[in-house]
Order: sequence, then C-alpha cells, then structure tokens
Amino acid sequence: MKVCELERSLFESFPKVDAESWDHVGLSVGDPDSTVGRVLVALDATADMVRRAHDARANVLLAHHPVYIAAPDAFVPRAGSHPQAAAAVFEAARLGVSVLSFHTNLDRSQAAQELLPSLMGLEAQHSLEHPESPGSPGLGSIAAVPDRPALQELAQRAARAFDTAPRVWGDRDMPISSCAFLGGSLGDLGESALKCGADAIICGEAGYHVCQDLAARGMGIILLGHDASETPFTRILAEAATRAGVPSDSIQIADPPRQWWTIEGGRS
Repeated sequence: MKVCELERSLFESFPKVDAESWDHVGLSVGDPDSTVGRVLVALDATADMVRRAHDARANVLLAHHPVYIAAPDAFVPRAGSHPQAAAAVFEAARLGVSVLSFHTNLDRSQAAQELLPSLMGLEAQHSLEHPESPGSPGLGSIAAVPDRPALQELAQRAARAFDTAPRVWGDRDMPISSCAFLGGSLGDLGESALKCGADAIICGEAGYHVCQDLAARGMGIILLGHDASETPFTRILAEAATRAGVPSDSIQIADPPRQWWTIEGGRS
C-alpha cells in the first residue's frame, strides 16, 4: 500500500468535505508514492512525535491534529523564533516520515459521536449539530444518563474514564439526566447543547465567559483538557488504518505526553 492509497482510504472514512474550511487535513509532508511500512498513531503531529515514529521504525505518522493550520514561514530545526510546526515538518522530511492528519472531518464522524459517551457507559443519540438526523455527520453528541447522578459524581466518573483532572462549573449537587459530549474546544456549541436539552456538557476546553454564562443558565460544564478529551480518537484512527489494509501488528498507538499539570490549593 502506498501513502496516497492510505490517505484515499482514510478520506473514505472521514470525508474531506466534513472538515472545516480552515482545517488542514490529509497529507502534510511526505512522498505520496512511498510504501507504507509501520504506522504510529498519535494525537499531535509534533517534532517529538515524528522522532518517536522514526525510532519505532514507522514511516507514517497518523495524527488527529494537523501539523499546522496555516503553514509557517520556514521549515527549520527547533528554534524559539519559529512555531513548533516548522520543526515538525523539517524532522519529518529529514527522517522520511510521512504525516497524515484527520481532524474536524474525524470529529464529525459517527465513530467520534459514539466513542466519548461509550467510555462512560452511555449511548450517543445524535450529534449536537443535527439533532433531527441521528446517524448524520456532526460535531459532538448527546446521551441520556439513566441514573441521574449529581454533577459532582458525573465529573468524578469523567475523571476516571478520561484519566484527567477536570475543571467543573455548575451546582455540584444538580442531577444530570442528559449529557452532551464534545472533543476539543466547546466554541459556540454550548448553545446547541442547551437546545438539545442537555443538563451538562463534557468537553476539552471552553472560555471563561462561555462557562460563566452556561453555568448561570443551569448547565454543568466538565472541562477535561483538550488533549484528554481527544486522545481516545487515536483508537478510531488506528481502526480506520486497519480497515484500509495496514496490518494491525504494524500499527502502534502512541501514549500522549503529559504536557500540563495542576496544583491543588487556594480556596476550595
């Protein structure tokens, strides 16, 4: 299988038309006609992850996040005067690692809609973008929470399911009967979650004023961290690569690095 054939197959799973217009998906660097050997699947396409792919004898780095949205001015070794994308592309070209990414087109897939709720034992009903059309591509999802836990208990379950330390907004004792899920940034989809009748939303991150407003309107917000909320999507990519014809024993999922940390203290 060639890199271009792998890319074509993955676009069948995650159509390019489903990506945001600003997004950069597919092949970013590499020879489309080179033969796919081993594949490293990762959340981020950083220079460090490119080197991890090379060290693992993988000549393809398959990532959820693109190397860049807008190309940097130059592709150079790591330097403080250039964005990290410059070094990532430089290293990929130097080491012969092709980089493929599937971002907002994967975010809209049925697999993404279903996966996040399933990690908490819940079943996705429909996306937040198209509540009237279950099964259609769309960002996020909503699921019923049959036992109606308090927001604090739901947040504790999310912490265990996603292996993270969430920041939570809202009344900790409020019962949750319907919960929205979204990988990555909430943006303006909190309004969609409200319209869908969600009592809470579990996502990666959201702005202060967005959370303040939603909490004041009775919604609980559980912020997992952008990376923690989307790391599960690497499973989706690995499964899609297997369906495309890459042998499963030639695919490795990289554990994401811990890029941030928290300190407990101050007022509780």
